[in-house]
Amino acid sequence: MTRDSKRDFLDPAVLGKLLGLELNARQPMVGSVAGRHRSPVRGSALEFAQYRKYVAGDDTRRLDWRTWGRTDRYYIKEFEADTNLRLCLIVDTSGSMGYGETGATRLDYARRLAGTLAYLAAQQGDAVGLYSGSAGFELETPPRRGPRHLGVVLDQIGSLEADGETGLVKAIHEAAEKIRQRALVVIVSDLLFPPEPLREAFQHLRFRKHDVSVFHLLDRQEIEFQFDHPTRFLDLEGGNSLLADPMLIQRRYREAAQRYLATVDDIVNHSAVDYHRVFLDEAYDQVLARFLLGRNPKTSRTAR
Repeated sequence: MTRDSKRDFLDPAVLGKLLGLELNARQPMVGSVAGRHRSPVRGSALEFAQYRKYVAGDDTRRLDWRTWGRTDRYYIKEFEADTNLRLCLIVDTSGSMGYGETGATRLDYARRLAGTLAYLAAQQGDAVGLYSGSAGFELETPPRRGPRHLGVVLDQIGSLEADGETGLVKAIHEAAEKIRQRALVVIVSDLLFPPEPLREAFQHLRFRKHDVSVFHLLDRQEIEFQFDHPTRFLDLEGGNSLLADPMLIQRRYREAAQRYLATVDDIVNHSAVDYHRVFLDEAYDQVLARFLLGRNPKTSRTAR
């Protein structure tokens, strides 16, 4: 991999550390080539699935003669087919993704997460797609395999800009309709809007049999609200600014923030979404390592 100014969100040291971890789906996938992920159809991979009775036309090479010797009946051995994964990244590019107190914005963090996942998926032979937008899809790149397509996706990630009003819920519904085959859908957003409509949006993706993950990007100030002098708060999505004394609204703000987080937790738990709350001061490589390890059936004790 060569260094490119458009791809400075990719850190070779991080990639080298994470390449040893697999990106796994939590449920069977349907792909066009043989790969490492379970498929909902039966095939001839290595992992035994079940026996079924022989019917005329079945391949006699798959007959289990030991079972025939015990039962005097013909049975076929079926195995889980392995297939490739489709990684579909949905990156929120609304105006609030341009927020950042330390020089790096929320969208910069999203680029690192999405770009690194895209690279890791491509390296293990999986297809990668990218969808982004605020009020809807401003960018739609269906998942494909291969280094040339990966380069296109990475360049698009590097060119993302934060602007406009939030429209993530609409974008998720559009993705549920447009992503036809089962995929791992990874959403990267600040979710800074009334969260209840997310319930139906996530269920739409789950109804389409997609494996859904969310990286919820937050600044600690957005939850803790530790301001000690009158401050002007700006709406990055086009609304009016507000001058307020934090000491007068701090308690109510924190209570509202906790209600918001509790609602998000309830939605993702009931929608079977793989949810990751991420603060911008966390090292993104550690966030991704936890994500990947949590999806490894050998290291994960439970699946949400």
